[in-house]
Amino acid sequence: MRLDRRGLITGSAAALAFTGLGRHAQAQTPGAAEETYLNEVAGYGPLAPDPNGLFDLPEGFSYQVVSQFGQTMDDGLLVPGNADGMACFPLGGSQVALIKNQELRPTSASHRNWGPAGFNQERIGLIDASRAYDTFKDGRPLPGGTTTIVYDLETRRTVRQHLSLIGTATNCCGGPTPWGSWLSCEETELTPETGDVTRPHGFVFEVPADATGLVPAVPLKAMGRFDHEAVCIDPRTGIVYLTEDKVDGLFYRFIPERPGELIRGGRLQALAWRGQPGADTRNHEARAWSVGDWREVAWIDVHEVESPNGDLRMRGHADGAALVARGEGIWFGGGEMYMTATSGGPIQRGQILRYVPSPEEGRPGEARRPGRMQLFVESTDEKTLNMGDNLTIAPWGHLIVCEDNYSSSIRNHLKGVTPDGRVYTIGRNVFTGNAELAGCVFAPDGRTLFLNIYNPGLTLAVTGPWAAFRR
Repeated sequence: MRLDRRGLITGSAAALAFTGLGRHAQAQTPGAAEETYLNEVAGYGPLAPDPNGLFDLPEGFSYQVVSQFGQTMDDGLLVPGNADGMACFPLGGSQVALIKNQELRPTSASHRNWGPAGFNQERIGLIDASRAYDTFKDGRPLPGGTTTIVYDLETRRTVRQHLSLIGTATNCCGGPTPWGSWLSCEETELTPETGDVTRPHGFVFEVPADATGLVPAVPLKAMGRFDHEAVCIDPRTGIVYLTEDKVDGLFYRFIPERPGELIRGGRLQALAWRGQPGADTRNHEARAWSVGDWREVAWIDVHEVESPNGDLRMRGHADGAALVARGEGIWFGGGEMYMTATSGGPIQRGQILRYVPSPEEGRPGEARRPGRMQLFVESTDEKTLNMGDNLTIAPWGHLIVCEDNYSSSIRNHLKGVTPDGRVYTIGRNVFTGNAELAGCVFAPDGRTLFLNIYNPGLTLAVTGPWAAFRR
């Protein structure tokens, strides 16, 4: 069956028929003897194996494929591979825009081939190189960036798709802004000295949700150069919070000179525990805190934020910032934010940290009423939570967490977390290996959950009885 680029493909064997899938991922059938997950609360019930061999869900839930690697988009380019972080924006009426990252690394020749220009770069002439941030040394734009999908919630069809950012590298996650744009983050510190590029990388780029084509790729350099993962913004203050995907990473905030206009610059700071300079939140070698514990925080300025030597986190930690074990997904809601520390905890299978800003966040009064950080979840069993990565907050207050464990034998699951920190399973990726789940986000009406399967590069729309379990 041929896949129509405008069609909404129901989960089926047809969704697996596109070129190259067999080379990039391997599907397996779960064994009957032992389940792949362990729930702390029942959630939506046990997972039922998908007869079409793509994504397992509880009874009453279903998925549709809204975009897939290799499809021809409306601009003539191809949907790139390695679908990662994503956000959903209302466009008016029943239409929404999904902006998703394509985590393509210019250091690998195969990743170039998975880009929007095609396997043999035959469509490279369709890309406006003047809008690219960077190129290979032979002049071709780097393949990393974002694609935008316009989807109709009422008809449940993909309306159009197009490339919206190009010339960047290893675009892992990011986050939505309150003013209707996506911040795409480079998870790399590649330089012309270390790769086939012409400019340094490790920056954040902004993509308006209503853009109908490629936007100019302008780095927001004041937000720092490091292995960026995700961002969220407190709409009350305009302060941006940023995670860093390093085992010895930091947690940052950016106080803009003018909220909503990030290009104008601002001040970058890193989080520290009050009274414990250089604290270690990871619980790797020694337990610094337990689930439920709170710590008051302070924020310290970091300097030389464009970090030509790639040492921002080392300098920040030396000045007293706390270590975080691979900070990845982060999401703001209800006056607080949650972030994953993918390799935190004694078994290094992940933590979820919670941050409540000060009532005086970013102002002089916060020293009297500091923000607070809590260890909200810490995995003690990989079947309960195995390296949570991207996450979102559901409209009813539960966390939805994507697992990201690269293994030939372990499945990645979509997890839910109740407000009291109990974990349950929502879905299971049938693919193993480099096949993380990513980009989970709800439509504005809360009835459709979108998410990506990184490899083979699928975007799904999941619907079902979400209201059935909200305790």
